[in-house]
Amino acid sequence: MHGLLLINLGTPESPHTGPVRDYLAEFLADPRVLTLPAPMRWFLLYFIILPFRPRRSAAAYQKVWDADRGSPLLFHTRDLADAVDAAMGADWVVALGMRYGNPSLESALDQLIEAGCERIFVMPLYPQYASSTTGSTLEAIHALAGARQWVPPLTVIPPFYDHPAYLQATLAAAADTLAETDQPHVVFSFHGIPESHVQATDLSPGRDHCLASESCCDTIGPANRACYRAQCVATARLLAERLELPADRWSFSFQSRLGRVPWLQPYTDHHLEALSKAGTDPVVVLTPSFVADCLETLEEIGMEAKAEYTGGALTVAPCLNAHPDWVSAVVRIVHEAAGSNVEAAR
Repeated sequence: MHGLLLINLGTPESPHTGPVRDYLAEFLADPRVLTLPAPMRWFLLYFIILPFRPRRSAAAYQKVWDADRGSPLLFHTRDLADAVDAAMGADWVVALGMRYGNPSLESALDQLIEAGCERIFVMPLYPQYASSTTGSTLEAIHALAGARQWVPPLTVIPPFYDHPAYLQATLAAAADTLAETDQPHVVFSFHGIPESHVQATDLSPGRDHCLASESCCDTIGPANRACYRAQCVATARLLAERLELPADRWSFSFQSRLGRVPWLQPYTDHHLEALSKAGTDPVVVLTPSFVADCLETLEEIGMEAKAEYTGGALTVAPCLNAHPDWVSAVVRIVHEAAGSNVEAAR
């Protein structure tokens, strides 16, 4: 019996200030998220962020919260896990865990161990690697495994930013939106991270490659193979190629920044403002770093950005969610990892 642990970032228990505060406190206390010395991180979190941000975030969550099913990120990811579980076959058990909040990683790991899984495949549902997402998730799951007297062997499925099945599924999920617009300008909007996070993953001998030039992310090699921005650029380029978009009809940007430190650019809000002033019409936004619709896709882009765009029509394509092509893609990626793992063991 094999186990598959699907992991997403997490969500508050409800769209109200208290639960949102609890969620943000857990999320932002992670030293991989706020990369500051512990005393500075504690001061920033409890004196600057948590007294004010939870109320604003709760108001935003209330706009996207489903009356029957709750958090979009949670129910879309549950739907995916259920569909993958049905497709994987009787020899597999699929569990869902969240890096922050519930269902917890610990409960998901316990579920797989109690089911008698002899090997567990861990799939963080982040297409592109970042220390604050993939890195934090793997640190947590290995810590949980290491605290047990015995745990089945763990096989981590790497980022899938350029996997053909993921790319095809992304376009399949966006197909109806794209078909409804005539020759749109397509913006690929990725979640932002601080520039310092990218520079920290620079693997060049002098750590002088990442963000050192405008072309540093054009190709991926030994120096930037862990670079989040380079992987995002690769995803955008591969999707644009599959859509056969000329260079002047697609672009990429980064959203959801926090604080005053430099984050990856171009910023999505600034980029959309520039397109709006230029009268770019129509615009379709795809969000390829999010596999499930959530606050950042539904409210930040689907409501705020759409309302502020005055250059013409702006439409946001849905995320992968539990689209059948995405279910098939996850199954394919996992089976490839399982097959290669078996071959390596022989």
